[in-house]
Amino acid sequence: MAAKLRFYNTLTRSKDDFVPIDPKNVRLYVCGPTVYDYAHIGNARPIIVFDLLFRLLRHVYGAGAVTYVRNITDVDDKINARAVRDYPDLPHNEAIRLVTQKTEAQFHADIRALGVLMPDDVNEPGEPPRFVEPRATEHIDEMRMIIERLIARGAAYVAEEHVLFSVAAMQKLPNVPQYGAFSKRSLDELLSGARVDVAPYKRDPMDFVLWKPSGSQDPAWPSPAGIATPGRPGWHIECSAMAWQHLIKAFETRLSCDDPAERETFDIHGGGIDLVFPHHENEIAQSCCAFDMPRMANVWMHNGFLQVESEKMSKSLGNFLTIHDLLKDWPGEVLRFNMLRTHYRQPIDWTVRGLEESEKTLDRWYGIAQGEGASFSPAVAEALADDLNTPRMIAELHALDGQGAHEELGANLRAMGFLSDTLGAWKARRQASLAVDPAAVEALIAARKEARAAKNWAESDRIRDELAALNVVVKDNKDGTTTWEVAR
Repeated sequence: MAAKLRFYNTLTRSKDDFVPIDPKNVRLYVCGPTVYDYAHIGNARPIIVFDLLFRLLRHVYGAGAVTYVRNITDVDDKINARAVRDYPDLPHNEAIRLVTQKTEAQFHADIRALGVLMPDDVNEPGEPPRFVEPRATEHIDEMRMIIERLIARGAAYVAEEHVLFSVAAMQKLPNVPQYGAFSKRSLDELLSGARVDVAPYKRDPMDFVLWKPSGSQDPAWPSPAGIATPGRPGWHIECSAMAWQHLIKAFETRLSCDDPAERETFDIHGGGIDLVFPHHENEIAQSCCAFDMPRMANVWMHNGFLQVESEKMSKSLGNFLTIHDLLKDWPGEVLRFNMLRTHYRQPIDWTVRGLEESEKTLDRWYGIAQGEGASFSPAVAEALADDLNTPRMIAELHALDGQGAHEELGANLRAMGFLSDTLGAWKARRQASLAVDPAAVEALIAARKEARAAKNWAESDRIRDELAALNVVVKDNKDGTTTWEVAR
């Protein structure tokens, strides 16, 4: 019998049973990266967490029954600034294209090293895609459509070539949630706690931009609402458009449900806790008002914040860690495991000590895990079914280790995105990441063995000290063999 799933829902502020709208078409949307620079380790947390959720949903409902959408934001003021900085002599649209292509490729290379599934890993030729990675610039038409619908319903207005969402107008519409209900704060609290752009063209300080005119150095598209000046979308509208296109419109003829409200809603929306307000609050406002719906998604899941060595990560503190830089020193699976040691909703303190402990665990499991299959055992699936309880999941893996169930341990690890390397490749990659030359170490160990055979203890000790200076720990085994590992 499949595990019964329960997830903490930000919408209800409670842990609820998960009941998909259509078990044959479970749908998940997660906010992805803005591609203007290397992603930092905090960006990796939702990528890893919701990759694990995707794997769990596929285990419970079947690989062909789950659709995952994780977007790419490739239109943003930070991208524009990066294009001007890096390619000042190129036409701006070409410079923007180069920035986003390069950064997206870097992002994909980095997260692939973290063991996350990619679209090519799950999509089958001739079948509807089950993992979609849409780009914002490919959905301008859908954004304009939603904006036009909002204007027609009186929930948006045009002012000085901008289109703005009207929070006051939303409050008067029937069948939609009240603005602020999702983040559980009143309008006064939202206004006092938000960094609000008080522009003269706004009717109300809480109104937010759906569309804005483009300057000479900005990307531009034909504007909606009869605005003559070309423009570009605001941030929040893109996710409403991409979620609608790939999780609502794409399923018009595929859903096994008759309720019109359910047909305009999808199952799970995920992201970081920092997105609750304003991004997700605004997504809900746009989507619900445009399509006259009480909900955008039934379940909202948010991962907690990340800090580094008990401090907030920032460039000014010198502790700003990118995935790319961490991968120079640690295997990607170590980063993945270290992330999953903390429950996804809790704050995580990213430390070197934690990474060392994670690496030590994986070193052991790489050495003992057997078999080639990939599947969740009942106890592991039950742990994950309880709101992705990864600390409990890891305890179950240790229990399998203790029971000597090494083939079952291997199957679970592979199902969760681990053991992608052979044991030899794992050791070689780990040694390479520490800038240790395995051939040189083996040569020193062979020389030490000769010195010991000749009872030249002084030379043997000298070589051992040389190895220690390389952070290499030597172990002389009872069977006469010598093994070694790199200490951090």
